[in-house]
Amino acid sequence: MALTPSTMLALGTPAPAFTLPDVVSDAIVNFPEAFADHRALLVMFICQHCPFVKHVQHELAQIGKDYQSSGLGIVAISSNDVANYPNDAPDNLKQMAIDLGFQFPFCYDETQETAKAYTAACTPDFFLFDANRALVYRGQLDDSRPSNGLPVTGKDLRGAIDAVLRDRPVSPDQKPSIGCNIKWKPGNEPRFNVQ
Repeated sequence: MALTPSTMLALGTPAPAFTLPDVVSDAIVNFPEAFADHRALLVMFICQHCPFVKHVQHELAQIGKDYQSSGLGIVAISSNDVANYPNDAPDNLKQMAIDLGFQFPFCYDETQETAKAYTAACTPDFFLFDANRALVYRGQLDDSRPSNGLPVTGKDLRGAIDAVLRDRPVSPDQKPSIGCNIKWKPGNEPRFNVQ
């Protein structure tokens, strides 16, 4: 298991557009159109098999429920190479979303171009954008890790979400997320990837 941190994309970076299929509904999710009415957007790169994602997956589902009527748009994306990591194939992602009760689309990034556009490096990796779709937070969910015994609270990400929804500045003091590296297809590894 490779421990990989977020790339910590520059704050203020515009949210890259994407067009991806939702594994649950088979609907195509087009950004920015799909989230045009939302005051903020959270993009989460996750997958099914990663122990770091498994550690926080119930909190991710709870965030989806807690902020459902808040004006926050949420999308989860899996970009892993399914040829070598079949647990992350769309059917398994769909079952994960159903089992956890995700209230947001869970998209499959087969080409891995969306992960590259966001400089996503690990699972989980979080990117929060404001009403102008400028990056205001990238980093960890909270201080909990599978092996450190700390409770999963979501406090770092929730604090950033609450600030942006209240039109308050998000603290620039942000810690990188840590997780498994995104499983790039052979020969498709981006230059920013830290492994």
